[in-house]
Amino acid sequence: MSIEANVHAVRQRIAAAAQRSGRPAAAVTLVAAAKSANVDAIRAAIEAGVVHFGENRVQDAQRKIQELGPLRVGTTWHMIGNLQSNKAKISVEVFDIIQSVASVRLGQRLDRFLEEPRTVLLEVNVAQEATKQGFQPGELADAYAELRRCGNLEIRGLMAIAPMTADPQDVRPVFRRLREMAQGLGLAELSMGMTNDFEVAVEEGATMVRVGRAIFSA
Repeated sequence: MSIEANVHAVRQRIAAAAQRSGRPAAAVTLVAAAKSANVDAIRAAIEAGVVHFGENRVQDAQRKIQELGPLRVGTTWHMIGNLQSNKAKISVEVFDIIQSVASVRLGQRLDRFLEEPRTVLLEVNVAQEATKQGFQPGELADAYAELRRCGNLEIRGLMAIAPMTADPQDVRPVFRRLREMAQGLGLAELSMGMTNDFEVAVEEGATMVRVGRAIFSA
């Protein structure tokens, strides 16, 4: 299948999941996770109507954006990977949205380099996996209160990476808990769900899904 066909199929699945949750498809932003995609594949996704792209590494995003040239205009780039504090300065130069603010220290460092408000999401380790970064659920409220003091962090919502499971239904409680935490803080954006489980995430209220393989794999 072509990337155009893949994008169309993913959008149809998002629309069906949104309908099951009583929401319009337009309530869910498709972020194409471009970690494994080359620039030609990204160009094809842009031609298929994709606007939002996610990258795991600052240098990879910087290189791909440079190669895109004028096609960069009109696209929005999200940092969705593990972001180290020493990459904070360059990350605010490269990305439009930073989804993976996983510590107070990182958020404060980003704020230091920003000259105007920037949309960010707080990453939460909902399942408290030892191999994942992110705020622990019990510390999120205090961290949010601390980061709200940062003048240039526009905290719009929460992000999570669910555990890998054979059955996507197994991670429904993870998505549900993230939604409840966002509601408790009055935050509107929920970035959750990837190729394996994005339909369940949409049913549980995702406003952004980060889909890579279902778009860029043959």
